[in-house]
Amino acid sequence: MGNHALIFGASGITGWAITNALISGYPDDTTFSQVTALTNRPLTAEAAQWPNSDKLQVVSGLDLLTSKGQAGLEAEMKEKVKGIETVTHVYFFAYIMDLDPNKEISINVQLLDRAVTAVEHLSSNLKFVVLPTGTKAYGVHLLHDMPFTPPLAESMSRLPEPHASQIFYYAQVDHLAKASQGKSWKYCEVMPDMIVGFVPNNNIYCLAQTLATYLSLYAAVEGKGAECAFPGNDKSWLIKSNDSSQDLVAKFSIYASLHPEVSHGERFNTADNAVPNSWSGKWPIICEYFGLKGTPNPPGGSGPQPGKYIEDHLEQWKELEKKHGLQTGRVGNERSFGGFQYFIMSMFDFDRDLEMSKVHKAWGDAKEETDVKGAWWKAFDRFRKAKIIP
Repeated sequence: MGNHALIFGASGITGWAITNALISGYPDDTTFSQVTALTNRPLTAEAAQWPNSDKLQVVSGLDLLTSKGQAGLEAEMKEKVKGIETVTHVYFFAYIMDLDPNKEISINVQLLDRAVTAVEHLSSNLKFVVLPTGTKAYGVHLLHDMPFTPPLAESMSRLPEPHASQIFYYAQVDHLAKASQGKSWKYCEVMPDMIVGFVPNNNIYCLAQTLATYLSLYAAVEGKGAECAFPGNDKSWLIKSNDSSQDLVAKFSIYASLHPEVSHGERFNTADNAVPNSWSGKWPIICEYFGLKGTPNPPGGSGPQPGKYIEDHLEQWKELEKKHGLQTGRVGNERSFGGFQYFIMSMFDFDRDLEMSKVHKAWGDAKEETDVKGAWWKAFDRFRKAKIIP
């Protein structure tokens, strides 16, 4: 009997990719015999674009914060999750945003606590828990007040106060470290930067979906071969960073969970390549997928903002939906919010490149890297296959 993976937040960018990698046979066909994808919103395997697999069960509508408490959650999981008693590996990619840092910490620590406690109570086979955090742990959200000089390395200390007590990542990691003491199961932390990937449901943090819908529309309105100016600024055009493709983050998460001898209690920068890139290198390649010529922003200015452009051409987008039989509801709503794109492409105007030697050493001979096409074009292919873009 192989391992049983339980993925919380399986419809999110990385949760989707972990599910996809496991049922596609990573690291091989026999390591996992059962894969359970948990989603909050209703989702079928077909709608998710996952390949057919006898290993997969999708369980939707599980509320970790149920008013029935811990016992109620465990009763529901026992009822809904076939083989819950055989779960060996937990990939915890559920998250609830709250603009109040104290509430965000409280909610997300409770989510993690309830999930792990439930699995501990229901399965005596638990071996490993993977927790994602991110470069917010280095203070990238503080913009020019980020206290560290890149490349950002896992050995760097936590942020000083008053910032440290507002980072829910720290609270979750501390909780997991304490919960694992004296137990047979292990854990680790994966730290991607901006994740590039496909999501079956709308997700305001999915920059690939924002750019895919924008550039598809731009090409339809302006014509193939048109120039498309970068929607950032002079500084953000040149800054260094490391993208994190969903497949690569997923594969390392799985590898780490199977190799506690190198991963237990550790945190790992998780990104596509040891060599950082810039928008000046990526934007032309991203635009090329849509038959466009990606150009720098006009000096001292910015190219069109994707959200505003879509808003101004909403009727043309609806025509595209009809013409190509696309899914509806992907643009012009609160889940297609353009603020994240502006933050990433304009406000992040400073280097935030990652030191990748630790993760590559841990990954050893199984190490994988990818490039701009491997990350972005693969995501765009998936959006096209799902009929989200033409």
